Amino acid sequence: MKKILSAFDGLKYSVSTQDYSVDLAHKLNAHIVAVFLDDREYHGYKIYDLITEDGVSEKLKKELDNQDRAHRKASAEKLDEVFKKGKLQFTIHHDKNNALKDLLHESIYADLLVINGTETFKPRNEKAPTSFIRHLLEDVQCPVIVVPSKFKAIEQVVVLYDGQTVSVFALKMFNYIFGKNDGSNVEILSISTGGQTMHTPDSRFIKEYLKRQLPKTKYTVLKGYPDEQIVNHLKEKPAGTLVVLGAYRRGKVSRWFRESMADVLMSELKLPLFIAHNK
Repeated sequence: MKKILSAFDGLKYSVSTQDYSVDLAHKLNAHIVAVFLDDREYHGYKIYDLITEDGVSEKLKKELDNQDRAHRKASAEKLDEVFKKGKLQFTIHHDKNNALKDLLHESIYADLLVINGTETFKPRNEKAPTSFIRHLLEDVQCPVIVVPSKFKAIEQVVVLYDGQTVSVFALKMFNYIFGKNDGSNVEILSISTGGQTMHTPDSRFIKEYLKRQLPKTKYTVLKGYPDEQIVNHLKEKPAGTLVVLGAYRRGKVSRWFRESMADVLMSELKLPLFIAHNK
């Protein structure tokens, strides 16, 4: 049984993280560990909300802290109810220290992490990819599915593949987690740049590997600039398409699936991204 880690901000509850987690738990027969990152330094209010004519109000601070606690409690109770209704095996954690460090630590003991791409764990909102997501993806210890703000069940898969180690590793991790897939809904997407031939990189090896893993996989090779061709191709895909890529490894990265590629996809698309990198 796989272990899915789902990250939640109790003050800005992500319904899409909830829905993707439920759907994946059913599909993968997985145990969910929902982590509410109740960072002690993170509040639902801003410091100027505490300022009165007499200065910073401790009374007002206490009231707002109580509101935060009630809000976080209500979020956890809501998720508990949803998971029970779905008849899922689950555990709920409340991590109360630094949100990023706590989540990175939890990721060591998980097969997969699910998180909304707009999470900040700060009062202010940011466009995806947020600084929290960027830092998380640099050091996370398990594959991550970065989900959009609107849920759509996964029905298709596009694997970004350039023949380099990290893209192959991401494909292997996808197979490890999802398994039991004949590949009929999977597309391997490669880009031919410059004077390269219109062939899948290391075609013989990747097809030999997938013949035993995803035998009905479709192979697509496009010509042009990777950033442009990949985004345009994926924009034509339906909302239920999962994009698999290897990225966000410090140091060596895929030839063109570099950090900026993942950033572009998070900002330009509303599709879930499966991101994995080998350390």
